[in-house]
Amino acid sequence: MPAAPAPGPEARGGVSRRAVLGLALGAAGAAGVTGAAAGRLTAAGPGPLPLGRAGAEPHPFFGEHQAGITTAVQDHLHFAAFDLSERTTREELIALLQEWSYAASRLTQGLDVSASGAVSGSPDAPPDDTGEAIGLGASNLTITFGFGPTLFEKDGVDRFGIADRRPPGLAALPPFVGDRLRTEWSHGDLCVQACADDPQVAVHAIRNFSRIAFGRAAVRWSQMGFGRTSRTTSDQATPRNLFGFKDGTANILSDDGAALADHVWVDAADAPAWMTGGSYLVARKIEMLLESWDRTSLTEQDTTIGRDKAQGAPLSGGVELTEPDFAAQHDGAPVIDLTAHVRLAHPTTNGGVRMLRRGYNYVDGTNPLGRLDAGLFFLAYVRDPDRFVTVQKSLATDVLNEYIRHIGSAVFAVPPGAATGGWVGQTLFT
Repeated sequence: MPAAPAPGPEARGGVSRRAVLGLALGAAGAAGVTGAAAGRLTAAGPGPLPLGRAGAEPHPFFGEHQAGITTAVQDHLHFAAFDLSERTTREELIALLQEWSYAASRLTQGLDVSASGAVSGSPDAPPDDTGEAIGLGASNLTITFGFGPTLFEKDGVDRFGIADRRPPGLAALPPFVGDRLRTEWSHGDLCVQACADDPQVAVHAIRNFSRIAFGRAAVRWSQMGFGRTSRTTSDQATPRNLFGFKDGTANILSDDGAALADHVWVDAADAPAWMTGGSYLVARKIEMLLESWDRTSLTEQDTTIGRDKAQGAPLSGGVELTEPDFAAQHDGAPVIDLTAHVRLAHPTTNGGVRMLRRGYNYVDGTNPLGRLDAGLFFLAYVRDPDRFVTVQKSLATDVLNEYIRHIGSAVFAVPPGAATGGWVGQTLFT
């Protein structure tokens, strides 16, 4: 049942008028944006229409780390990679990040992107907000920003004076066995990950970021996702992917501070210093050959994954969360096949490497052969991109490769969260 409309305040999603005013003034003051942008940030007037989705608790945008990494994985995703215009200057890039941060700080609270928003601005001008999320509330929306390698240097050109601040490990991933990458699904100067429990809220966010960026950046590629393929909190059940298997059983959880420190967050001892508290995001679009998989016997499916389809337990025995016993044998042969996915992806096979996954299923209709154009949009956060490379190289002999194709690839530096009233990327540019 929808929550009752709040009586009168500008905010929706349970945010008070005072809180909204403080948010707007704080962000605008720290940003120091001038001209038309400043007018939009500080515009007075009534806000968006009230009403929030029942049970939706807004996630704070400001904080030590960006939201959308350890946050309990939402039901839907809209992810977009942007390329900056060749004419965009350093000052315009900074202004864009400030405006995006301000908009994100409002959208995650269930507000329009500005105070005038979709319906309270001048009737003679295009609205600040596209309006399709009016009445949908925050819907657990999180916004996460990332910087691609080409933001720092492109074709040998230091476009924004930050080439010397590029993290050593931030580079296009090397080619892997079986890659069939397509440029239309790869790379990007910037990325925005919008996760929400309502797909229209996630789409609304990306649409408005694209609108705000007009003339400075344009969407290079984007991907919508549904049905999370991992869990990030202990109270979330392990979901199933489009192969029907539980996915992300051994994922790093939000309450495992030691694992997050070891495997996800960039430490102050790591270089560069401006990334402290950030992480690295690897995005891979993985096509799943569902028709071939669906003609495979259950036994073969279990052997390929190394777990049983019913419970998700390792074939060596136990329940879903039982650690696989890779030494177990039956009639002189390994119980878990040497080329099984769970063996090759396991930390014990990869020098202890772990990653925080929060991928999604996708279905983009059907291909010209009438087969489902579907798969996994793999998203993983790691402390260093080289850790993903280590695991992916191990998967070169994975028998699962017979049923999947990697068709998109990108890597981004995800800076730390913004301080209250600040903006994402501030540590890079100041």
